[in-house]
Amino acid sequence: MCEAVEKDLYAVLGAGPSDSVQQLRHRYQQLALQYHPDRHAGSSSSEAESGMKRFLEVDAAWRILSDQTSRRQYDLQRRAQELKQDWPVDSTVHLQDMIWEQNERVYTYSCRCGGGFHVSEEEVQEETHRRWQDDEEEETDEQGGVAVFCDTCSLTVCVTWSLQTKTLRTF
Repeated sequence: MCEAVEKDLYAVLGAGPSDSVQQLRHRYQQLALQYHPDRHAGSSSSEAESGMKRFLEVDAAWRILSDQTSRRQYDLQRRAQELKQDWPVDSTVHLQDMIWEQNERVYTYSCRCGGGFHVSEEEVQEETHRRWQDDEEEETDEQGGVAVFCDTCSLTVCVTWSLQTKTLRTF
């Protein structure tokens, strides 16, 4: 299991720590256009709310990562958190950004080595259920998360998802 204490701001933008400010700006602009509230005006209330939430996440990430001082401070905090973990986590991946493989009932994400990260629907449901039981009495804005290892190299990612939205596939 991987505790998702705080969202990885680079993952929110679909970027990495080595990306330049121009690359981050480009990703921010793409995502801001995609999730802007005006684009979801005619959508259902849950879709509009989900889009608004994602837009606010993207905007908050950009505000921190676009400023050199706040980005440096964030990078230092991020590195300190990584050093506290039992194993190194290369990055954070949101479940909604993974590819759903219907036949195998797994979410997949490509690794930079050419391999892949795989998390089963069952793992996601078990972790979500466990978190809901832990927080039975409280309304929480918490995220679920699991550590997933690449099937060909030693990299690890933390796959996260919101416990408040229905990101799980139900059949």
